[in-house]
Amino acid sequence: ILMKKPLSTFYFLLISFLFLLSSCTPQPTTLTVMTHDSFAISEDVISQFETENNIDVVFLQSGDAGSMLNKAILAKDAPLADILFGVDNTFLSRALEADIFESYQSPVLSEVSPEFILDESYRALPVDYGDVCINYDKKYFAENNLALPESFEDLTKPEYKHLLVVQSPATSSTGLAFMLATRAYFGDDFLDYWQRLKENEVVVVDGWETAYYTNFSASSGQGPQPMVVSYASSPPVEVLYASEPITESPTAALVADGMCFRQIEFVGILKNGNNRNIAETFVDFMLSKTFQEDMPLNMFVYPVNQTAQLPELFIQHAQVVGDPSTLPYDEIATNRDAWIESWIEVMK
Repeated sequence: ILMKKPLSTFYFLLISFLFLLSSCTPQPTTLTVMTHDSFAISEDVISQFETENNIDVVFLQSGDAGSMLNKAILAKDAPLADILFGVDNTFLSRALEADIFESYQSPVLSEVSPEFILDESYRALPVDYGDVCINYDKKYFAENNLALPESFEDLTKPEYKHLLVVQSPATSSTGLAFMLATRAYFGDDFLDYWQRLKENEVVVVDGWETAYYTNFSASSGQGPQPMVVSYASSPPVEVLYASEPITESPTAALVADGMCFRQIEFVGILKNGNNRNIAETFVDFMLSKTFQEDMPLNMFVYPVNQTAQLPELFIQHAQVVGDPSTLPYDEIATNRDAWIESWIEVMK
């Protein structure tokens, strides 16, 4: 009986101390990052960042790059997120004209190759790049004893009739990048080229997933087209996710000069957000070696940080594009909509 009171007093004091301790511990701040649906990063990489910075990161996937950007522009006065990642150089001008980003010159930009820094006001900072190219089904070409096309012009030859599936530039950033490659290659005659592709029964679908997973013969095993617009870094995906272990990808890319378009993806801090300081911290993190080295086998893109090392599987199976097509983003800004409308007229 004599022990009860001291013991109960001890527990009361202990519980009170623990309550005070927990109430003094700062609660994590939530950071919302708007991304396209293809965004992916390892959970342990994000968890480490969250723990080190006492931040909860929430990813808001918002469709493809075009849809995501439209949502961000419509909500710019009351943004849905703190950060937007995934606008590329084909849509960069729209984001900058809409004035949705705050300027931030991250110190980690010193490790980024200057060729990827397109916005000198530092509202949109480069994170990764990849090359949009035509991928082909190795087995189909071997079994049909069909030579590979070596240029854009080859794709209009009778032997490749109905063998290529592309995405519409009106609905797909990948399709837009491919159309821009033809514009860079043919100049003002690019619509004449598309007329010839149409006559050769090129297949047009809305988005990359339909093209790759439904129409492409190498992916589904049943699709009717052995060529698809995808990325030079798509072949490693086939090796990594093969149902049975393989040492060689069943696909490869056509990387002749000018046949691929270099796509650069950017991150920006959205205006009118509530978490500017931690948003800067996350942008620094995205440019850091840790994040950059995790990207290749998650999003199958190349890091812009020059100190980042590529994984061996990526080195072995991704193809290097020696001379990709590019267009100044301000030229894309001036002409993109008109080019797309003209393309639609030709292809309807």
